[in-house]
Amino acid sequence: MPLLALGINHKTAPVRIRERVAFPPERLEPALQDLVSCGGVREAAILSTCNRTELYCGLDRLDSLPIIDWLGHYHALHSGELQPYVYQYPDGSAVRHMLRVAAGLDSLILGEPQILGQVKSAYRSANIAGTLGKLLKRLFQHTFAVAKQVRTDTQIGASAVSVAFAAVSLTKQIFADLSRQTALLIGAGETIELAARHLHEHRLGCLIVANRTLERAHDLATQFGGYAIGLDEIPSHLAEADIVIASTASPTFILSRDQVKSSLMTRKRRPVLMIDLAVPRDIDPATSRLEDIYLYTVDDLQEIIADNMRSRQTAAQQAEEIVDVQVNHFMAWLRIQDGSVHIRALRQKAEAVRDEVYERALRQLQQGKNPQDVLHFLAHTLTSKLMHTPSVGLREASAQDRTELLEAIKTLYKLADN
Repeated sequence: MPLLALGINHKTAPVRIRERVAFPPERLEPALQDLVSCGGVREAAILSTCNRTELYCGLDRLDSLPIIDWLGHYHALHSGELQPYVYQYPDGSAVRHMLRVAAGLDSLILGEPQILGQVKSAYRSANIAGTLGKLLKRLFQHTFAVAKQVRTDTQIGASAVSVAFAAVSLTKQIFADLSRQTALLIGAGETIELAARHLHEHRLGCLIVANRTLERAHDLATQFGGYAIGLDEIPSHLAEADIVIASTASPTFILSRDQVKSSLMTRKRRPVLMIDLAVPRDIDPATSRLEDIYLYTVDDLQEIIADNMRSRQTAAQQAEEIVDVQVNHFMAWLRIQDGSVHIRALRQKAEAVRDEVYERALRQLQQGKNPQDVLHFLAHTLTSKLMHTPSVGLREASAQDRTELLEAIKTLYKLADN
């Protein structure tokens, strides 16, 4: 079965495109079921994060155009808008890509650990949707094992770098002493939790966590001596925040330009650093035009990230070597699956011949023929019938000087040279 990985990421597409093709968690299951109803798609999984949207598909035949059309149509995009940003990897290249993604080798932050959890979530969603078959199930399980091997055998995850870490590094560049600052974190997922942890380590003065689910916000805030509010309470507390870091799965803006402008009147020209780590974005981009507002998105963190990832380059080379070996292992398994189809056909043909000769021999015994003569008939006839077709093929190969076929037969049957 042909395999295809297709998508866009932070390297190929700007945030304005990525946010338009993102899949919120609650839309994944119906999207997957719609995708496998697309002609030629037998299995499918979707990985959708702030930095990438990728489709992994097992196909009847290798043709990416229907899938690109489906992705564009699903998000109300013309194929011409989407096509320039799309990459696609067939078969072994698709396997390599998934392994590299899960190991953090294709991430904005080299070696970042969050992506493996996101790949596992993509697997669970596809499993629940019923869109995984033998091929993708095996590929995901292989991917998880390889990602674990990379973490165990290399130092790629040794230094603390992540999008959250880069965001906090930026706050340190702007506010030298965080003990005098108040941070408002919007969301309560893993990225926000990492940001809270890093801010706490830098002795942040006050922490506010806003989330749609107040209980989750409270659990996170209390870990670091902060307090929790609901999303509807943000306007009442926005003026307190010197730092705002947002990362939710909301399909619409959490903070509007007017809300931010209103809070600035209370702050009396004290600057605010805003970092929007969400895709789709949580903070209206028009906010950046307000005086005393410094708004950054994930794309703006590239330079900080580059400084923090240099120590991982040697480990990444080691990880790439592991990936190379493991791609070969998976493709060998895949070739065995393809070969097993022919093996089953060969065995079924041999069993049909066996059954036919057995029935003839059994009838001879029932007719009272000598058992020794019947056994001789059985052995001779069975051997003749099983060898007839390959013998004819070998004679034709010899006559046509097809030495490669003759060598294959010698290898297959372990025939010695005479």
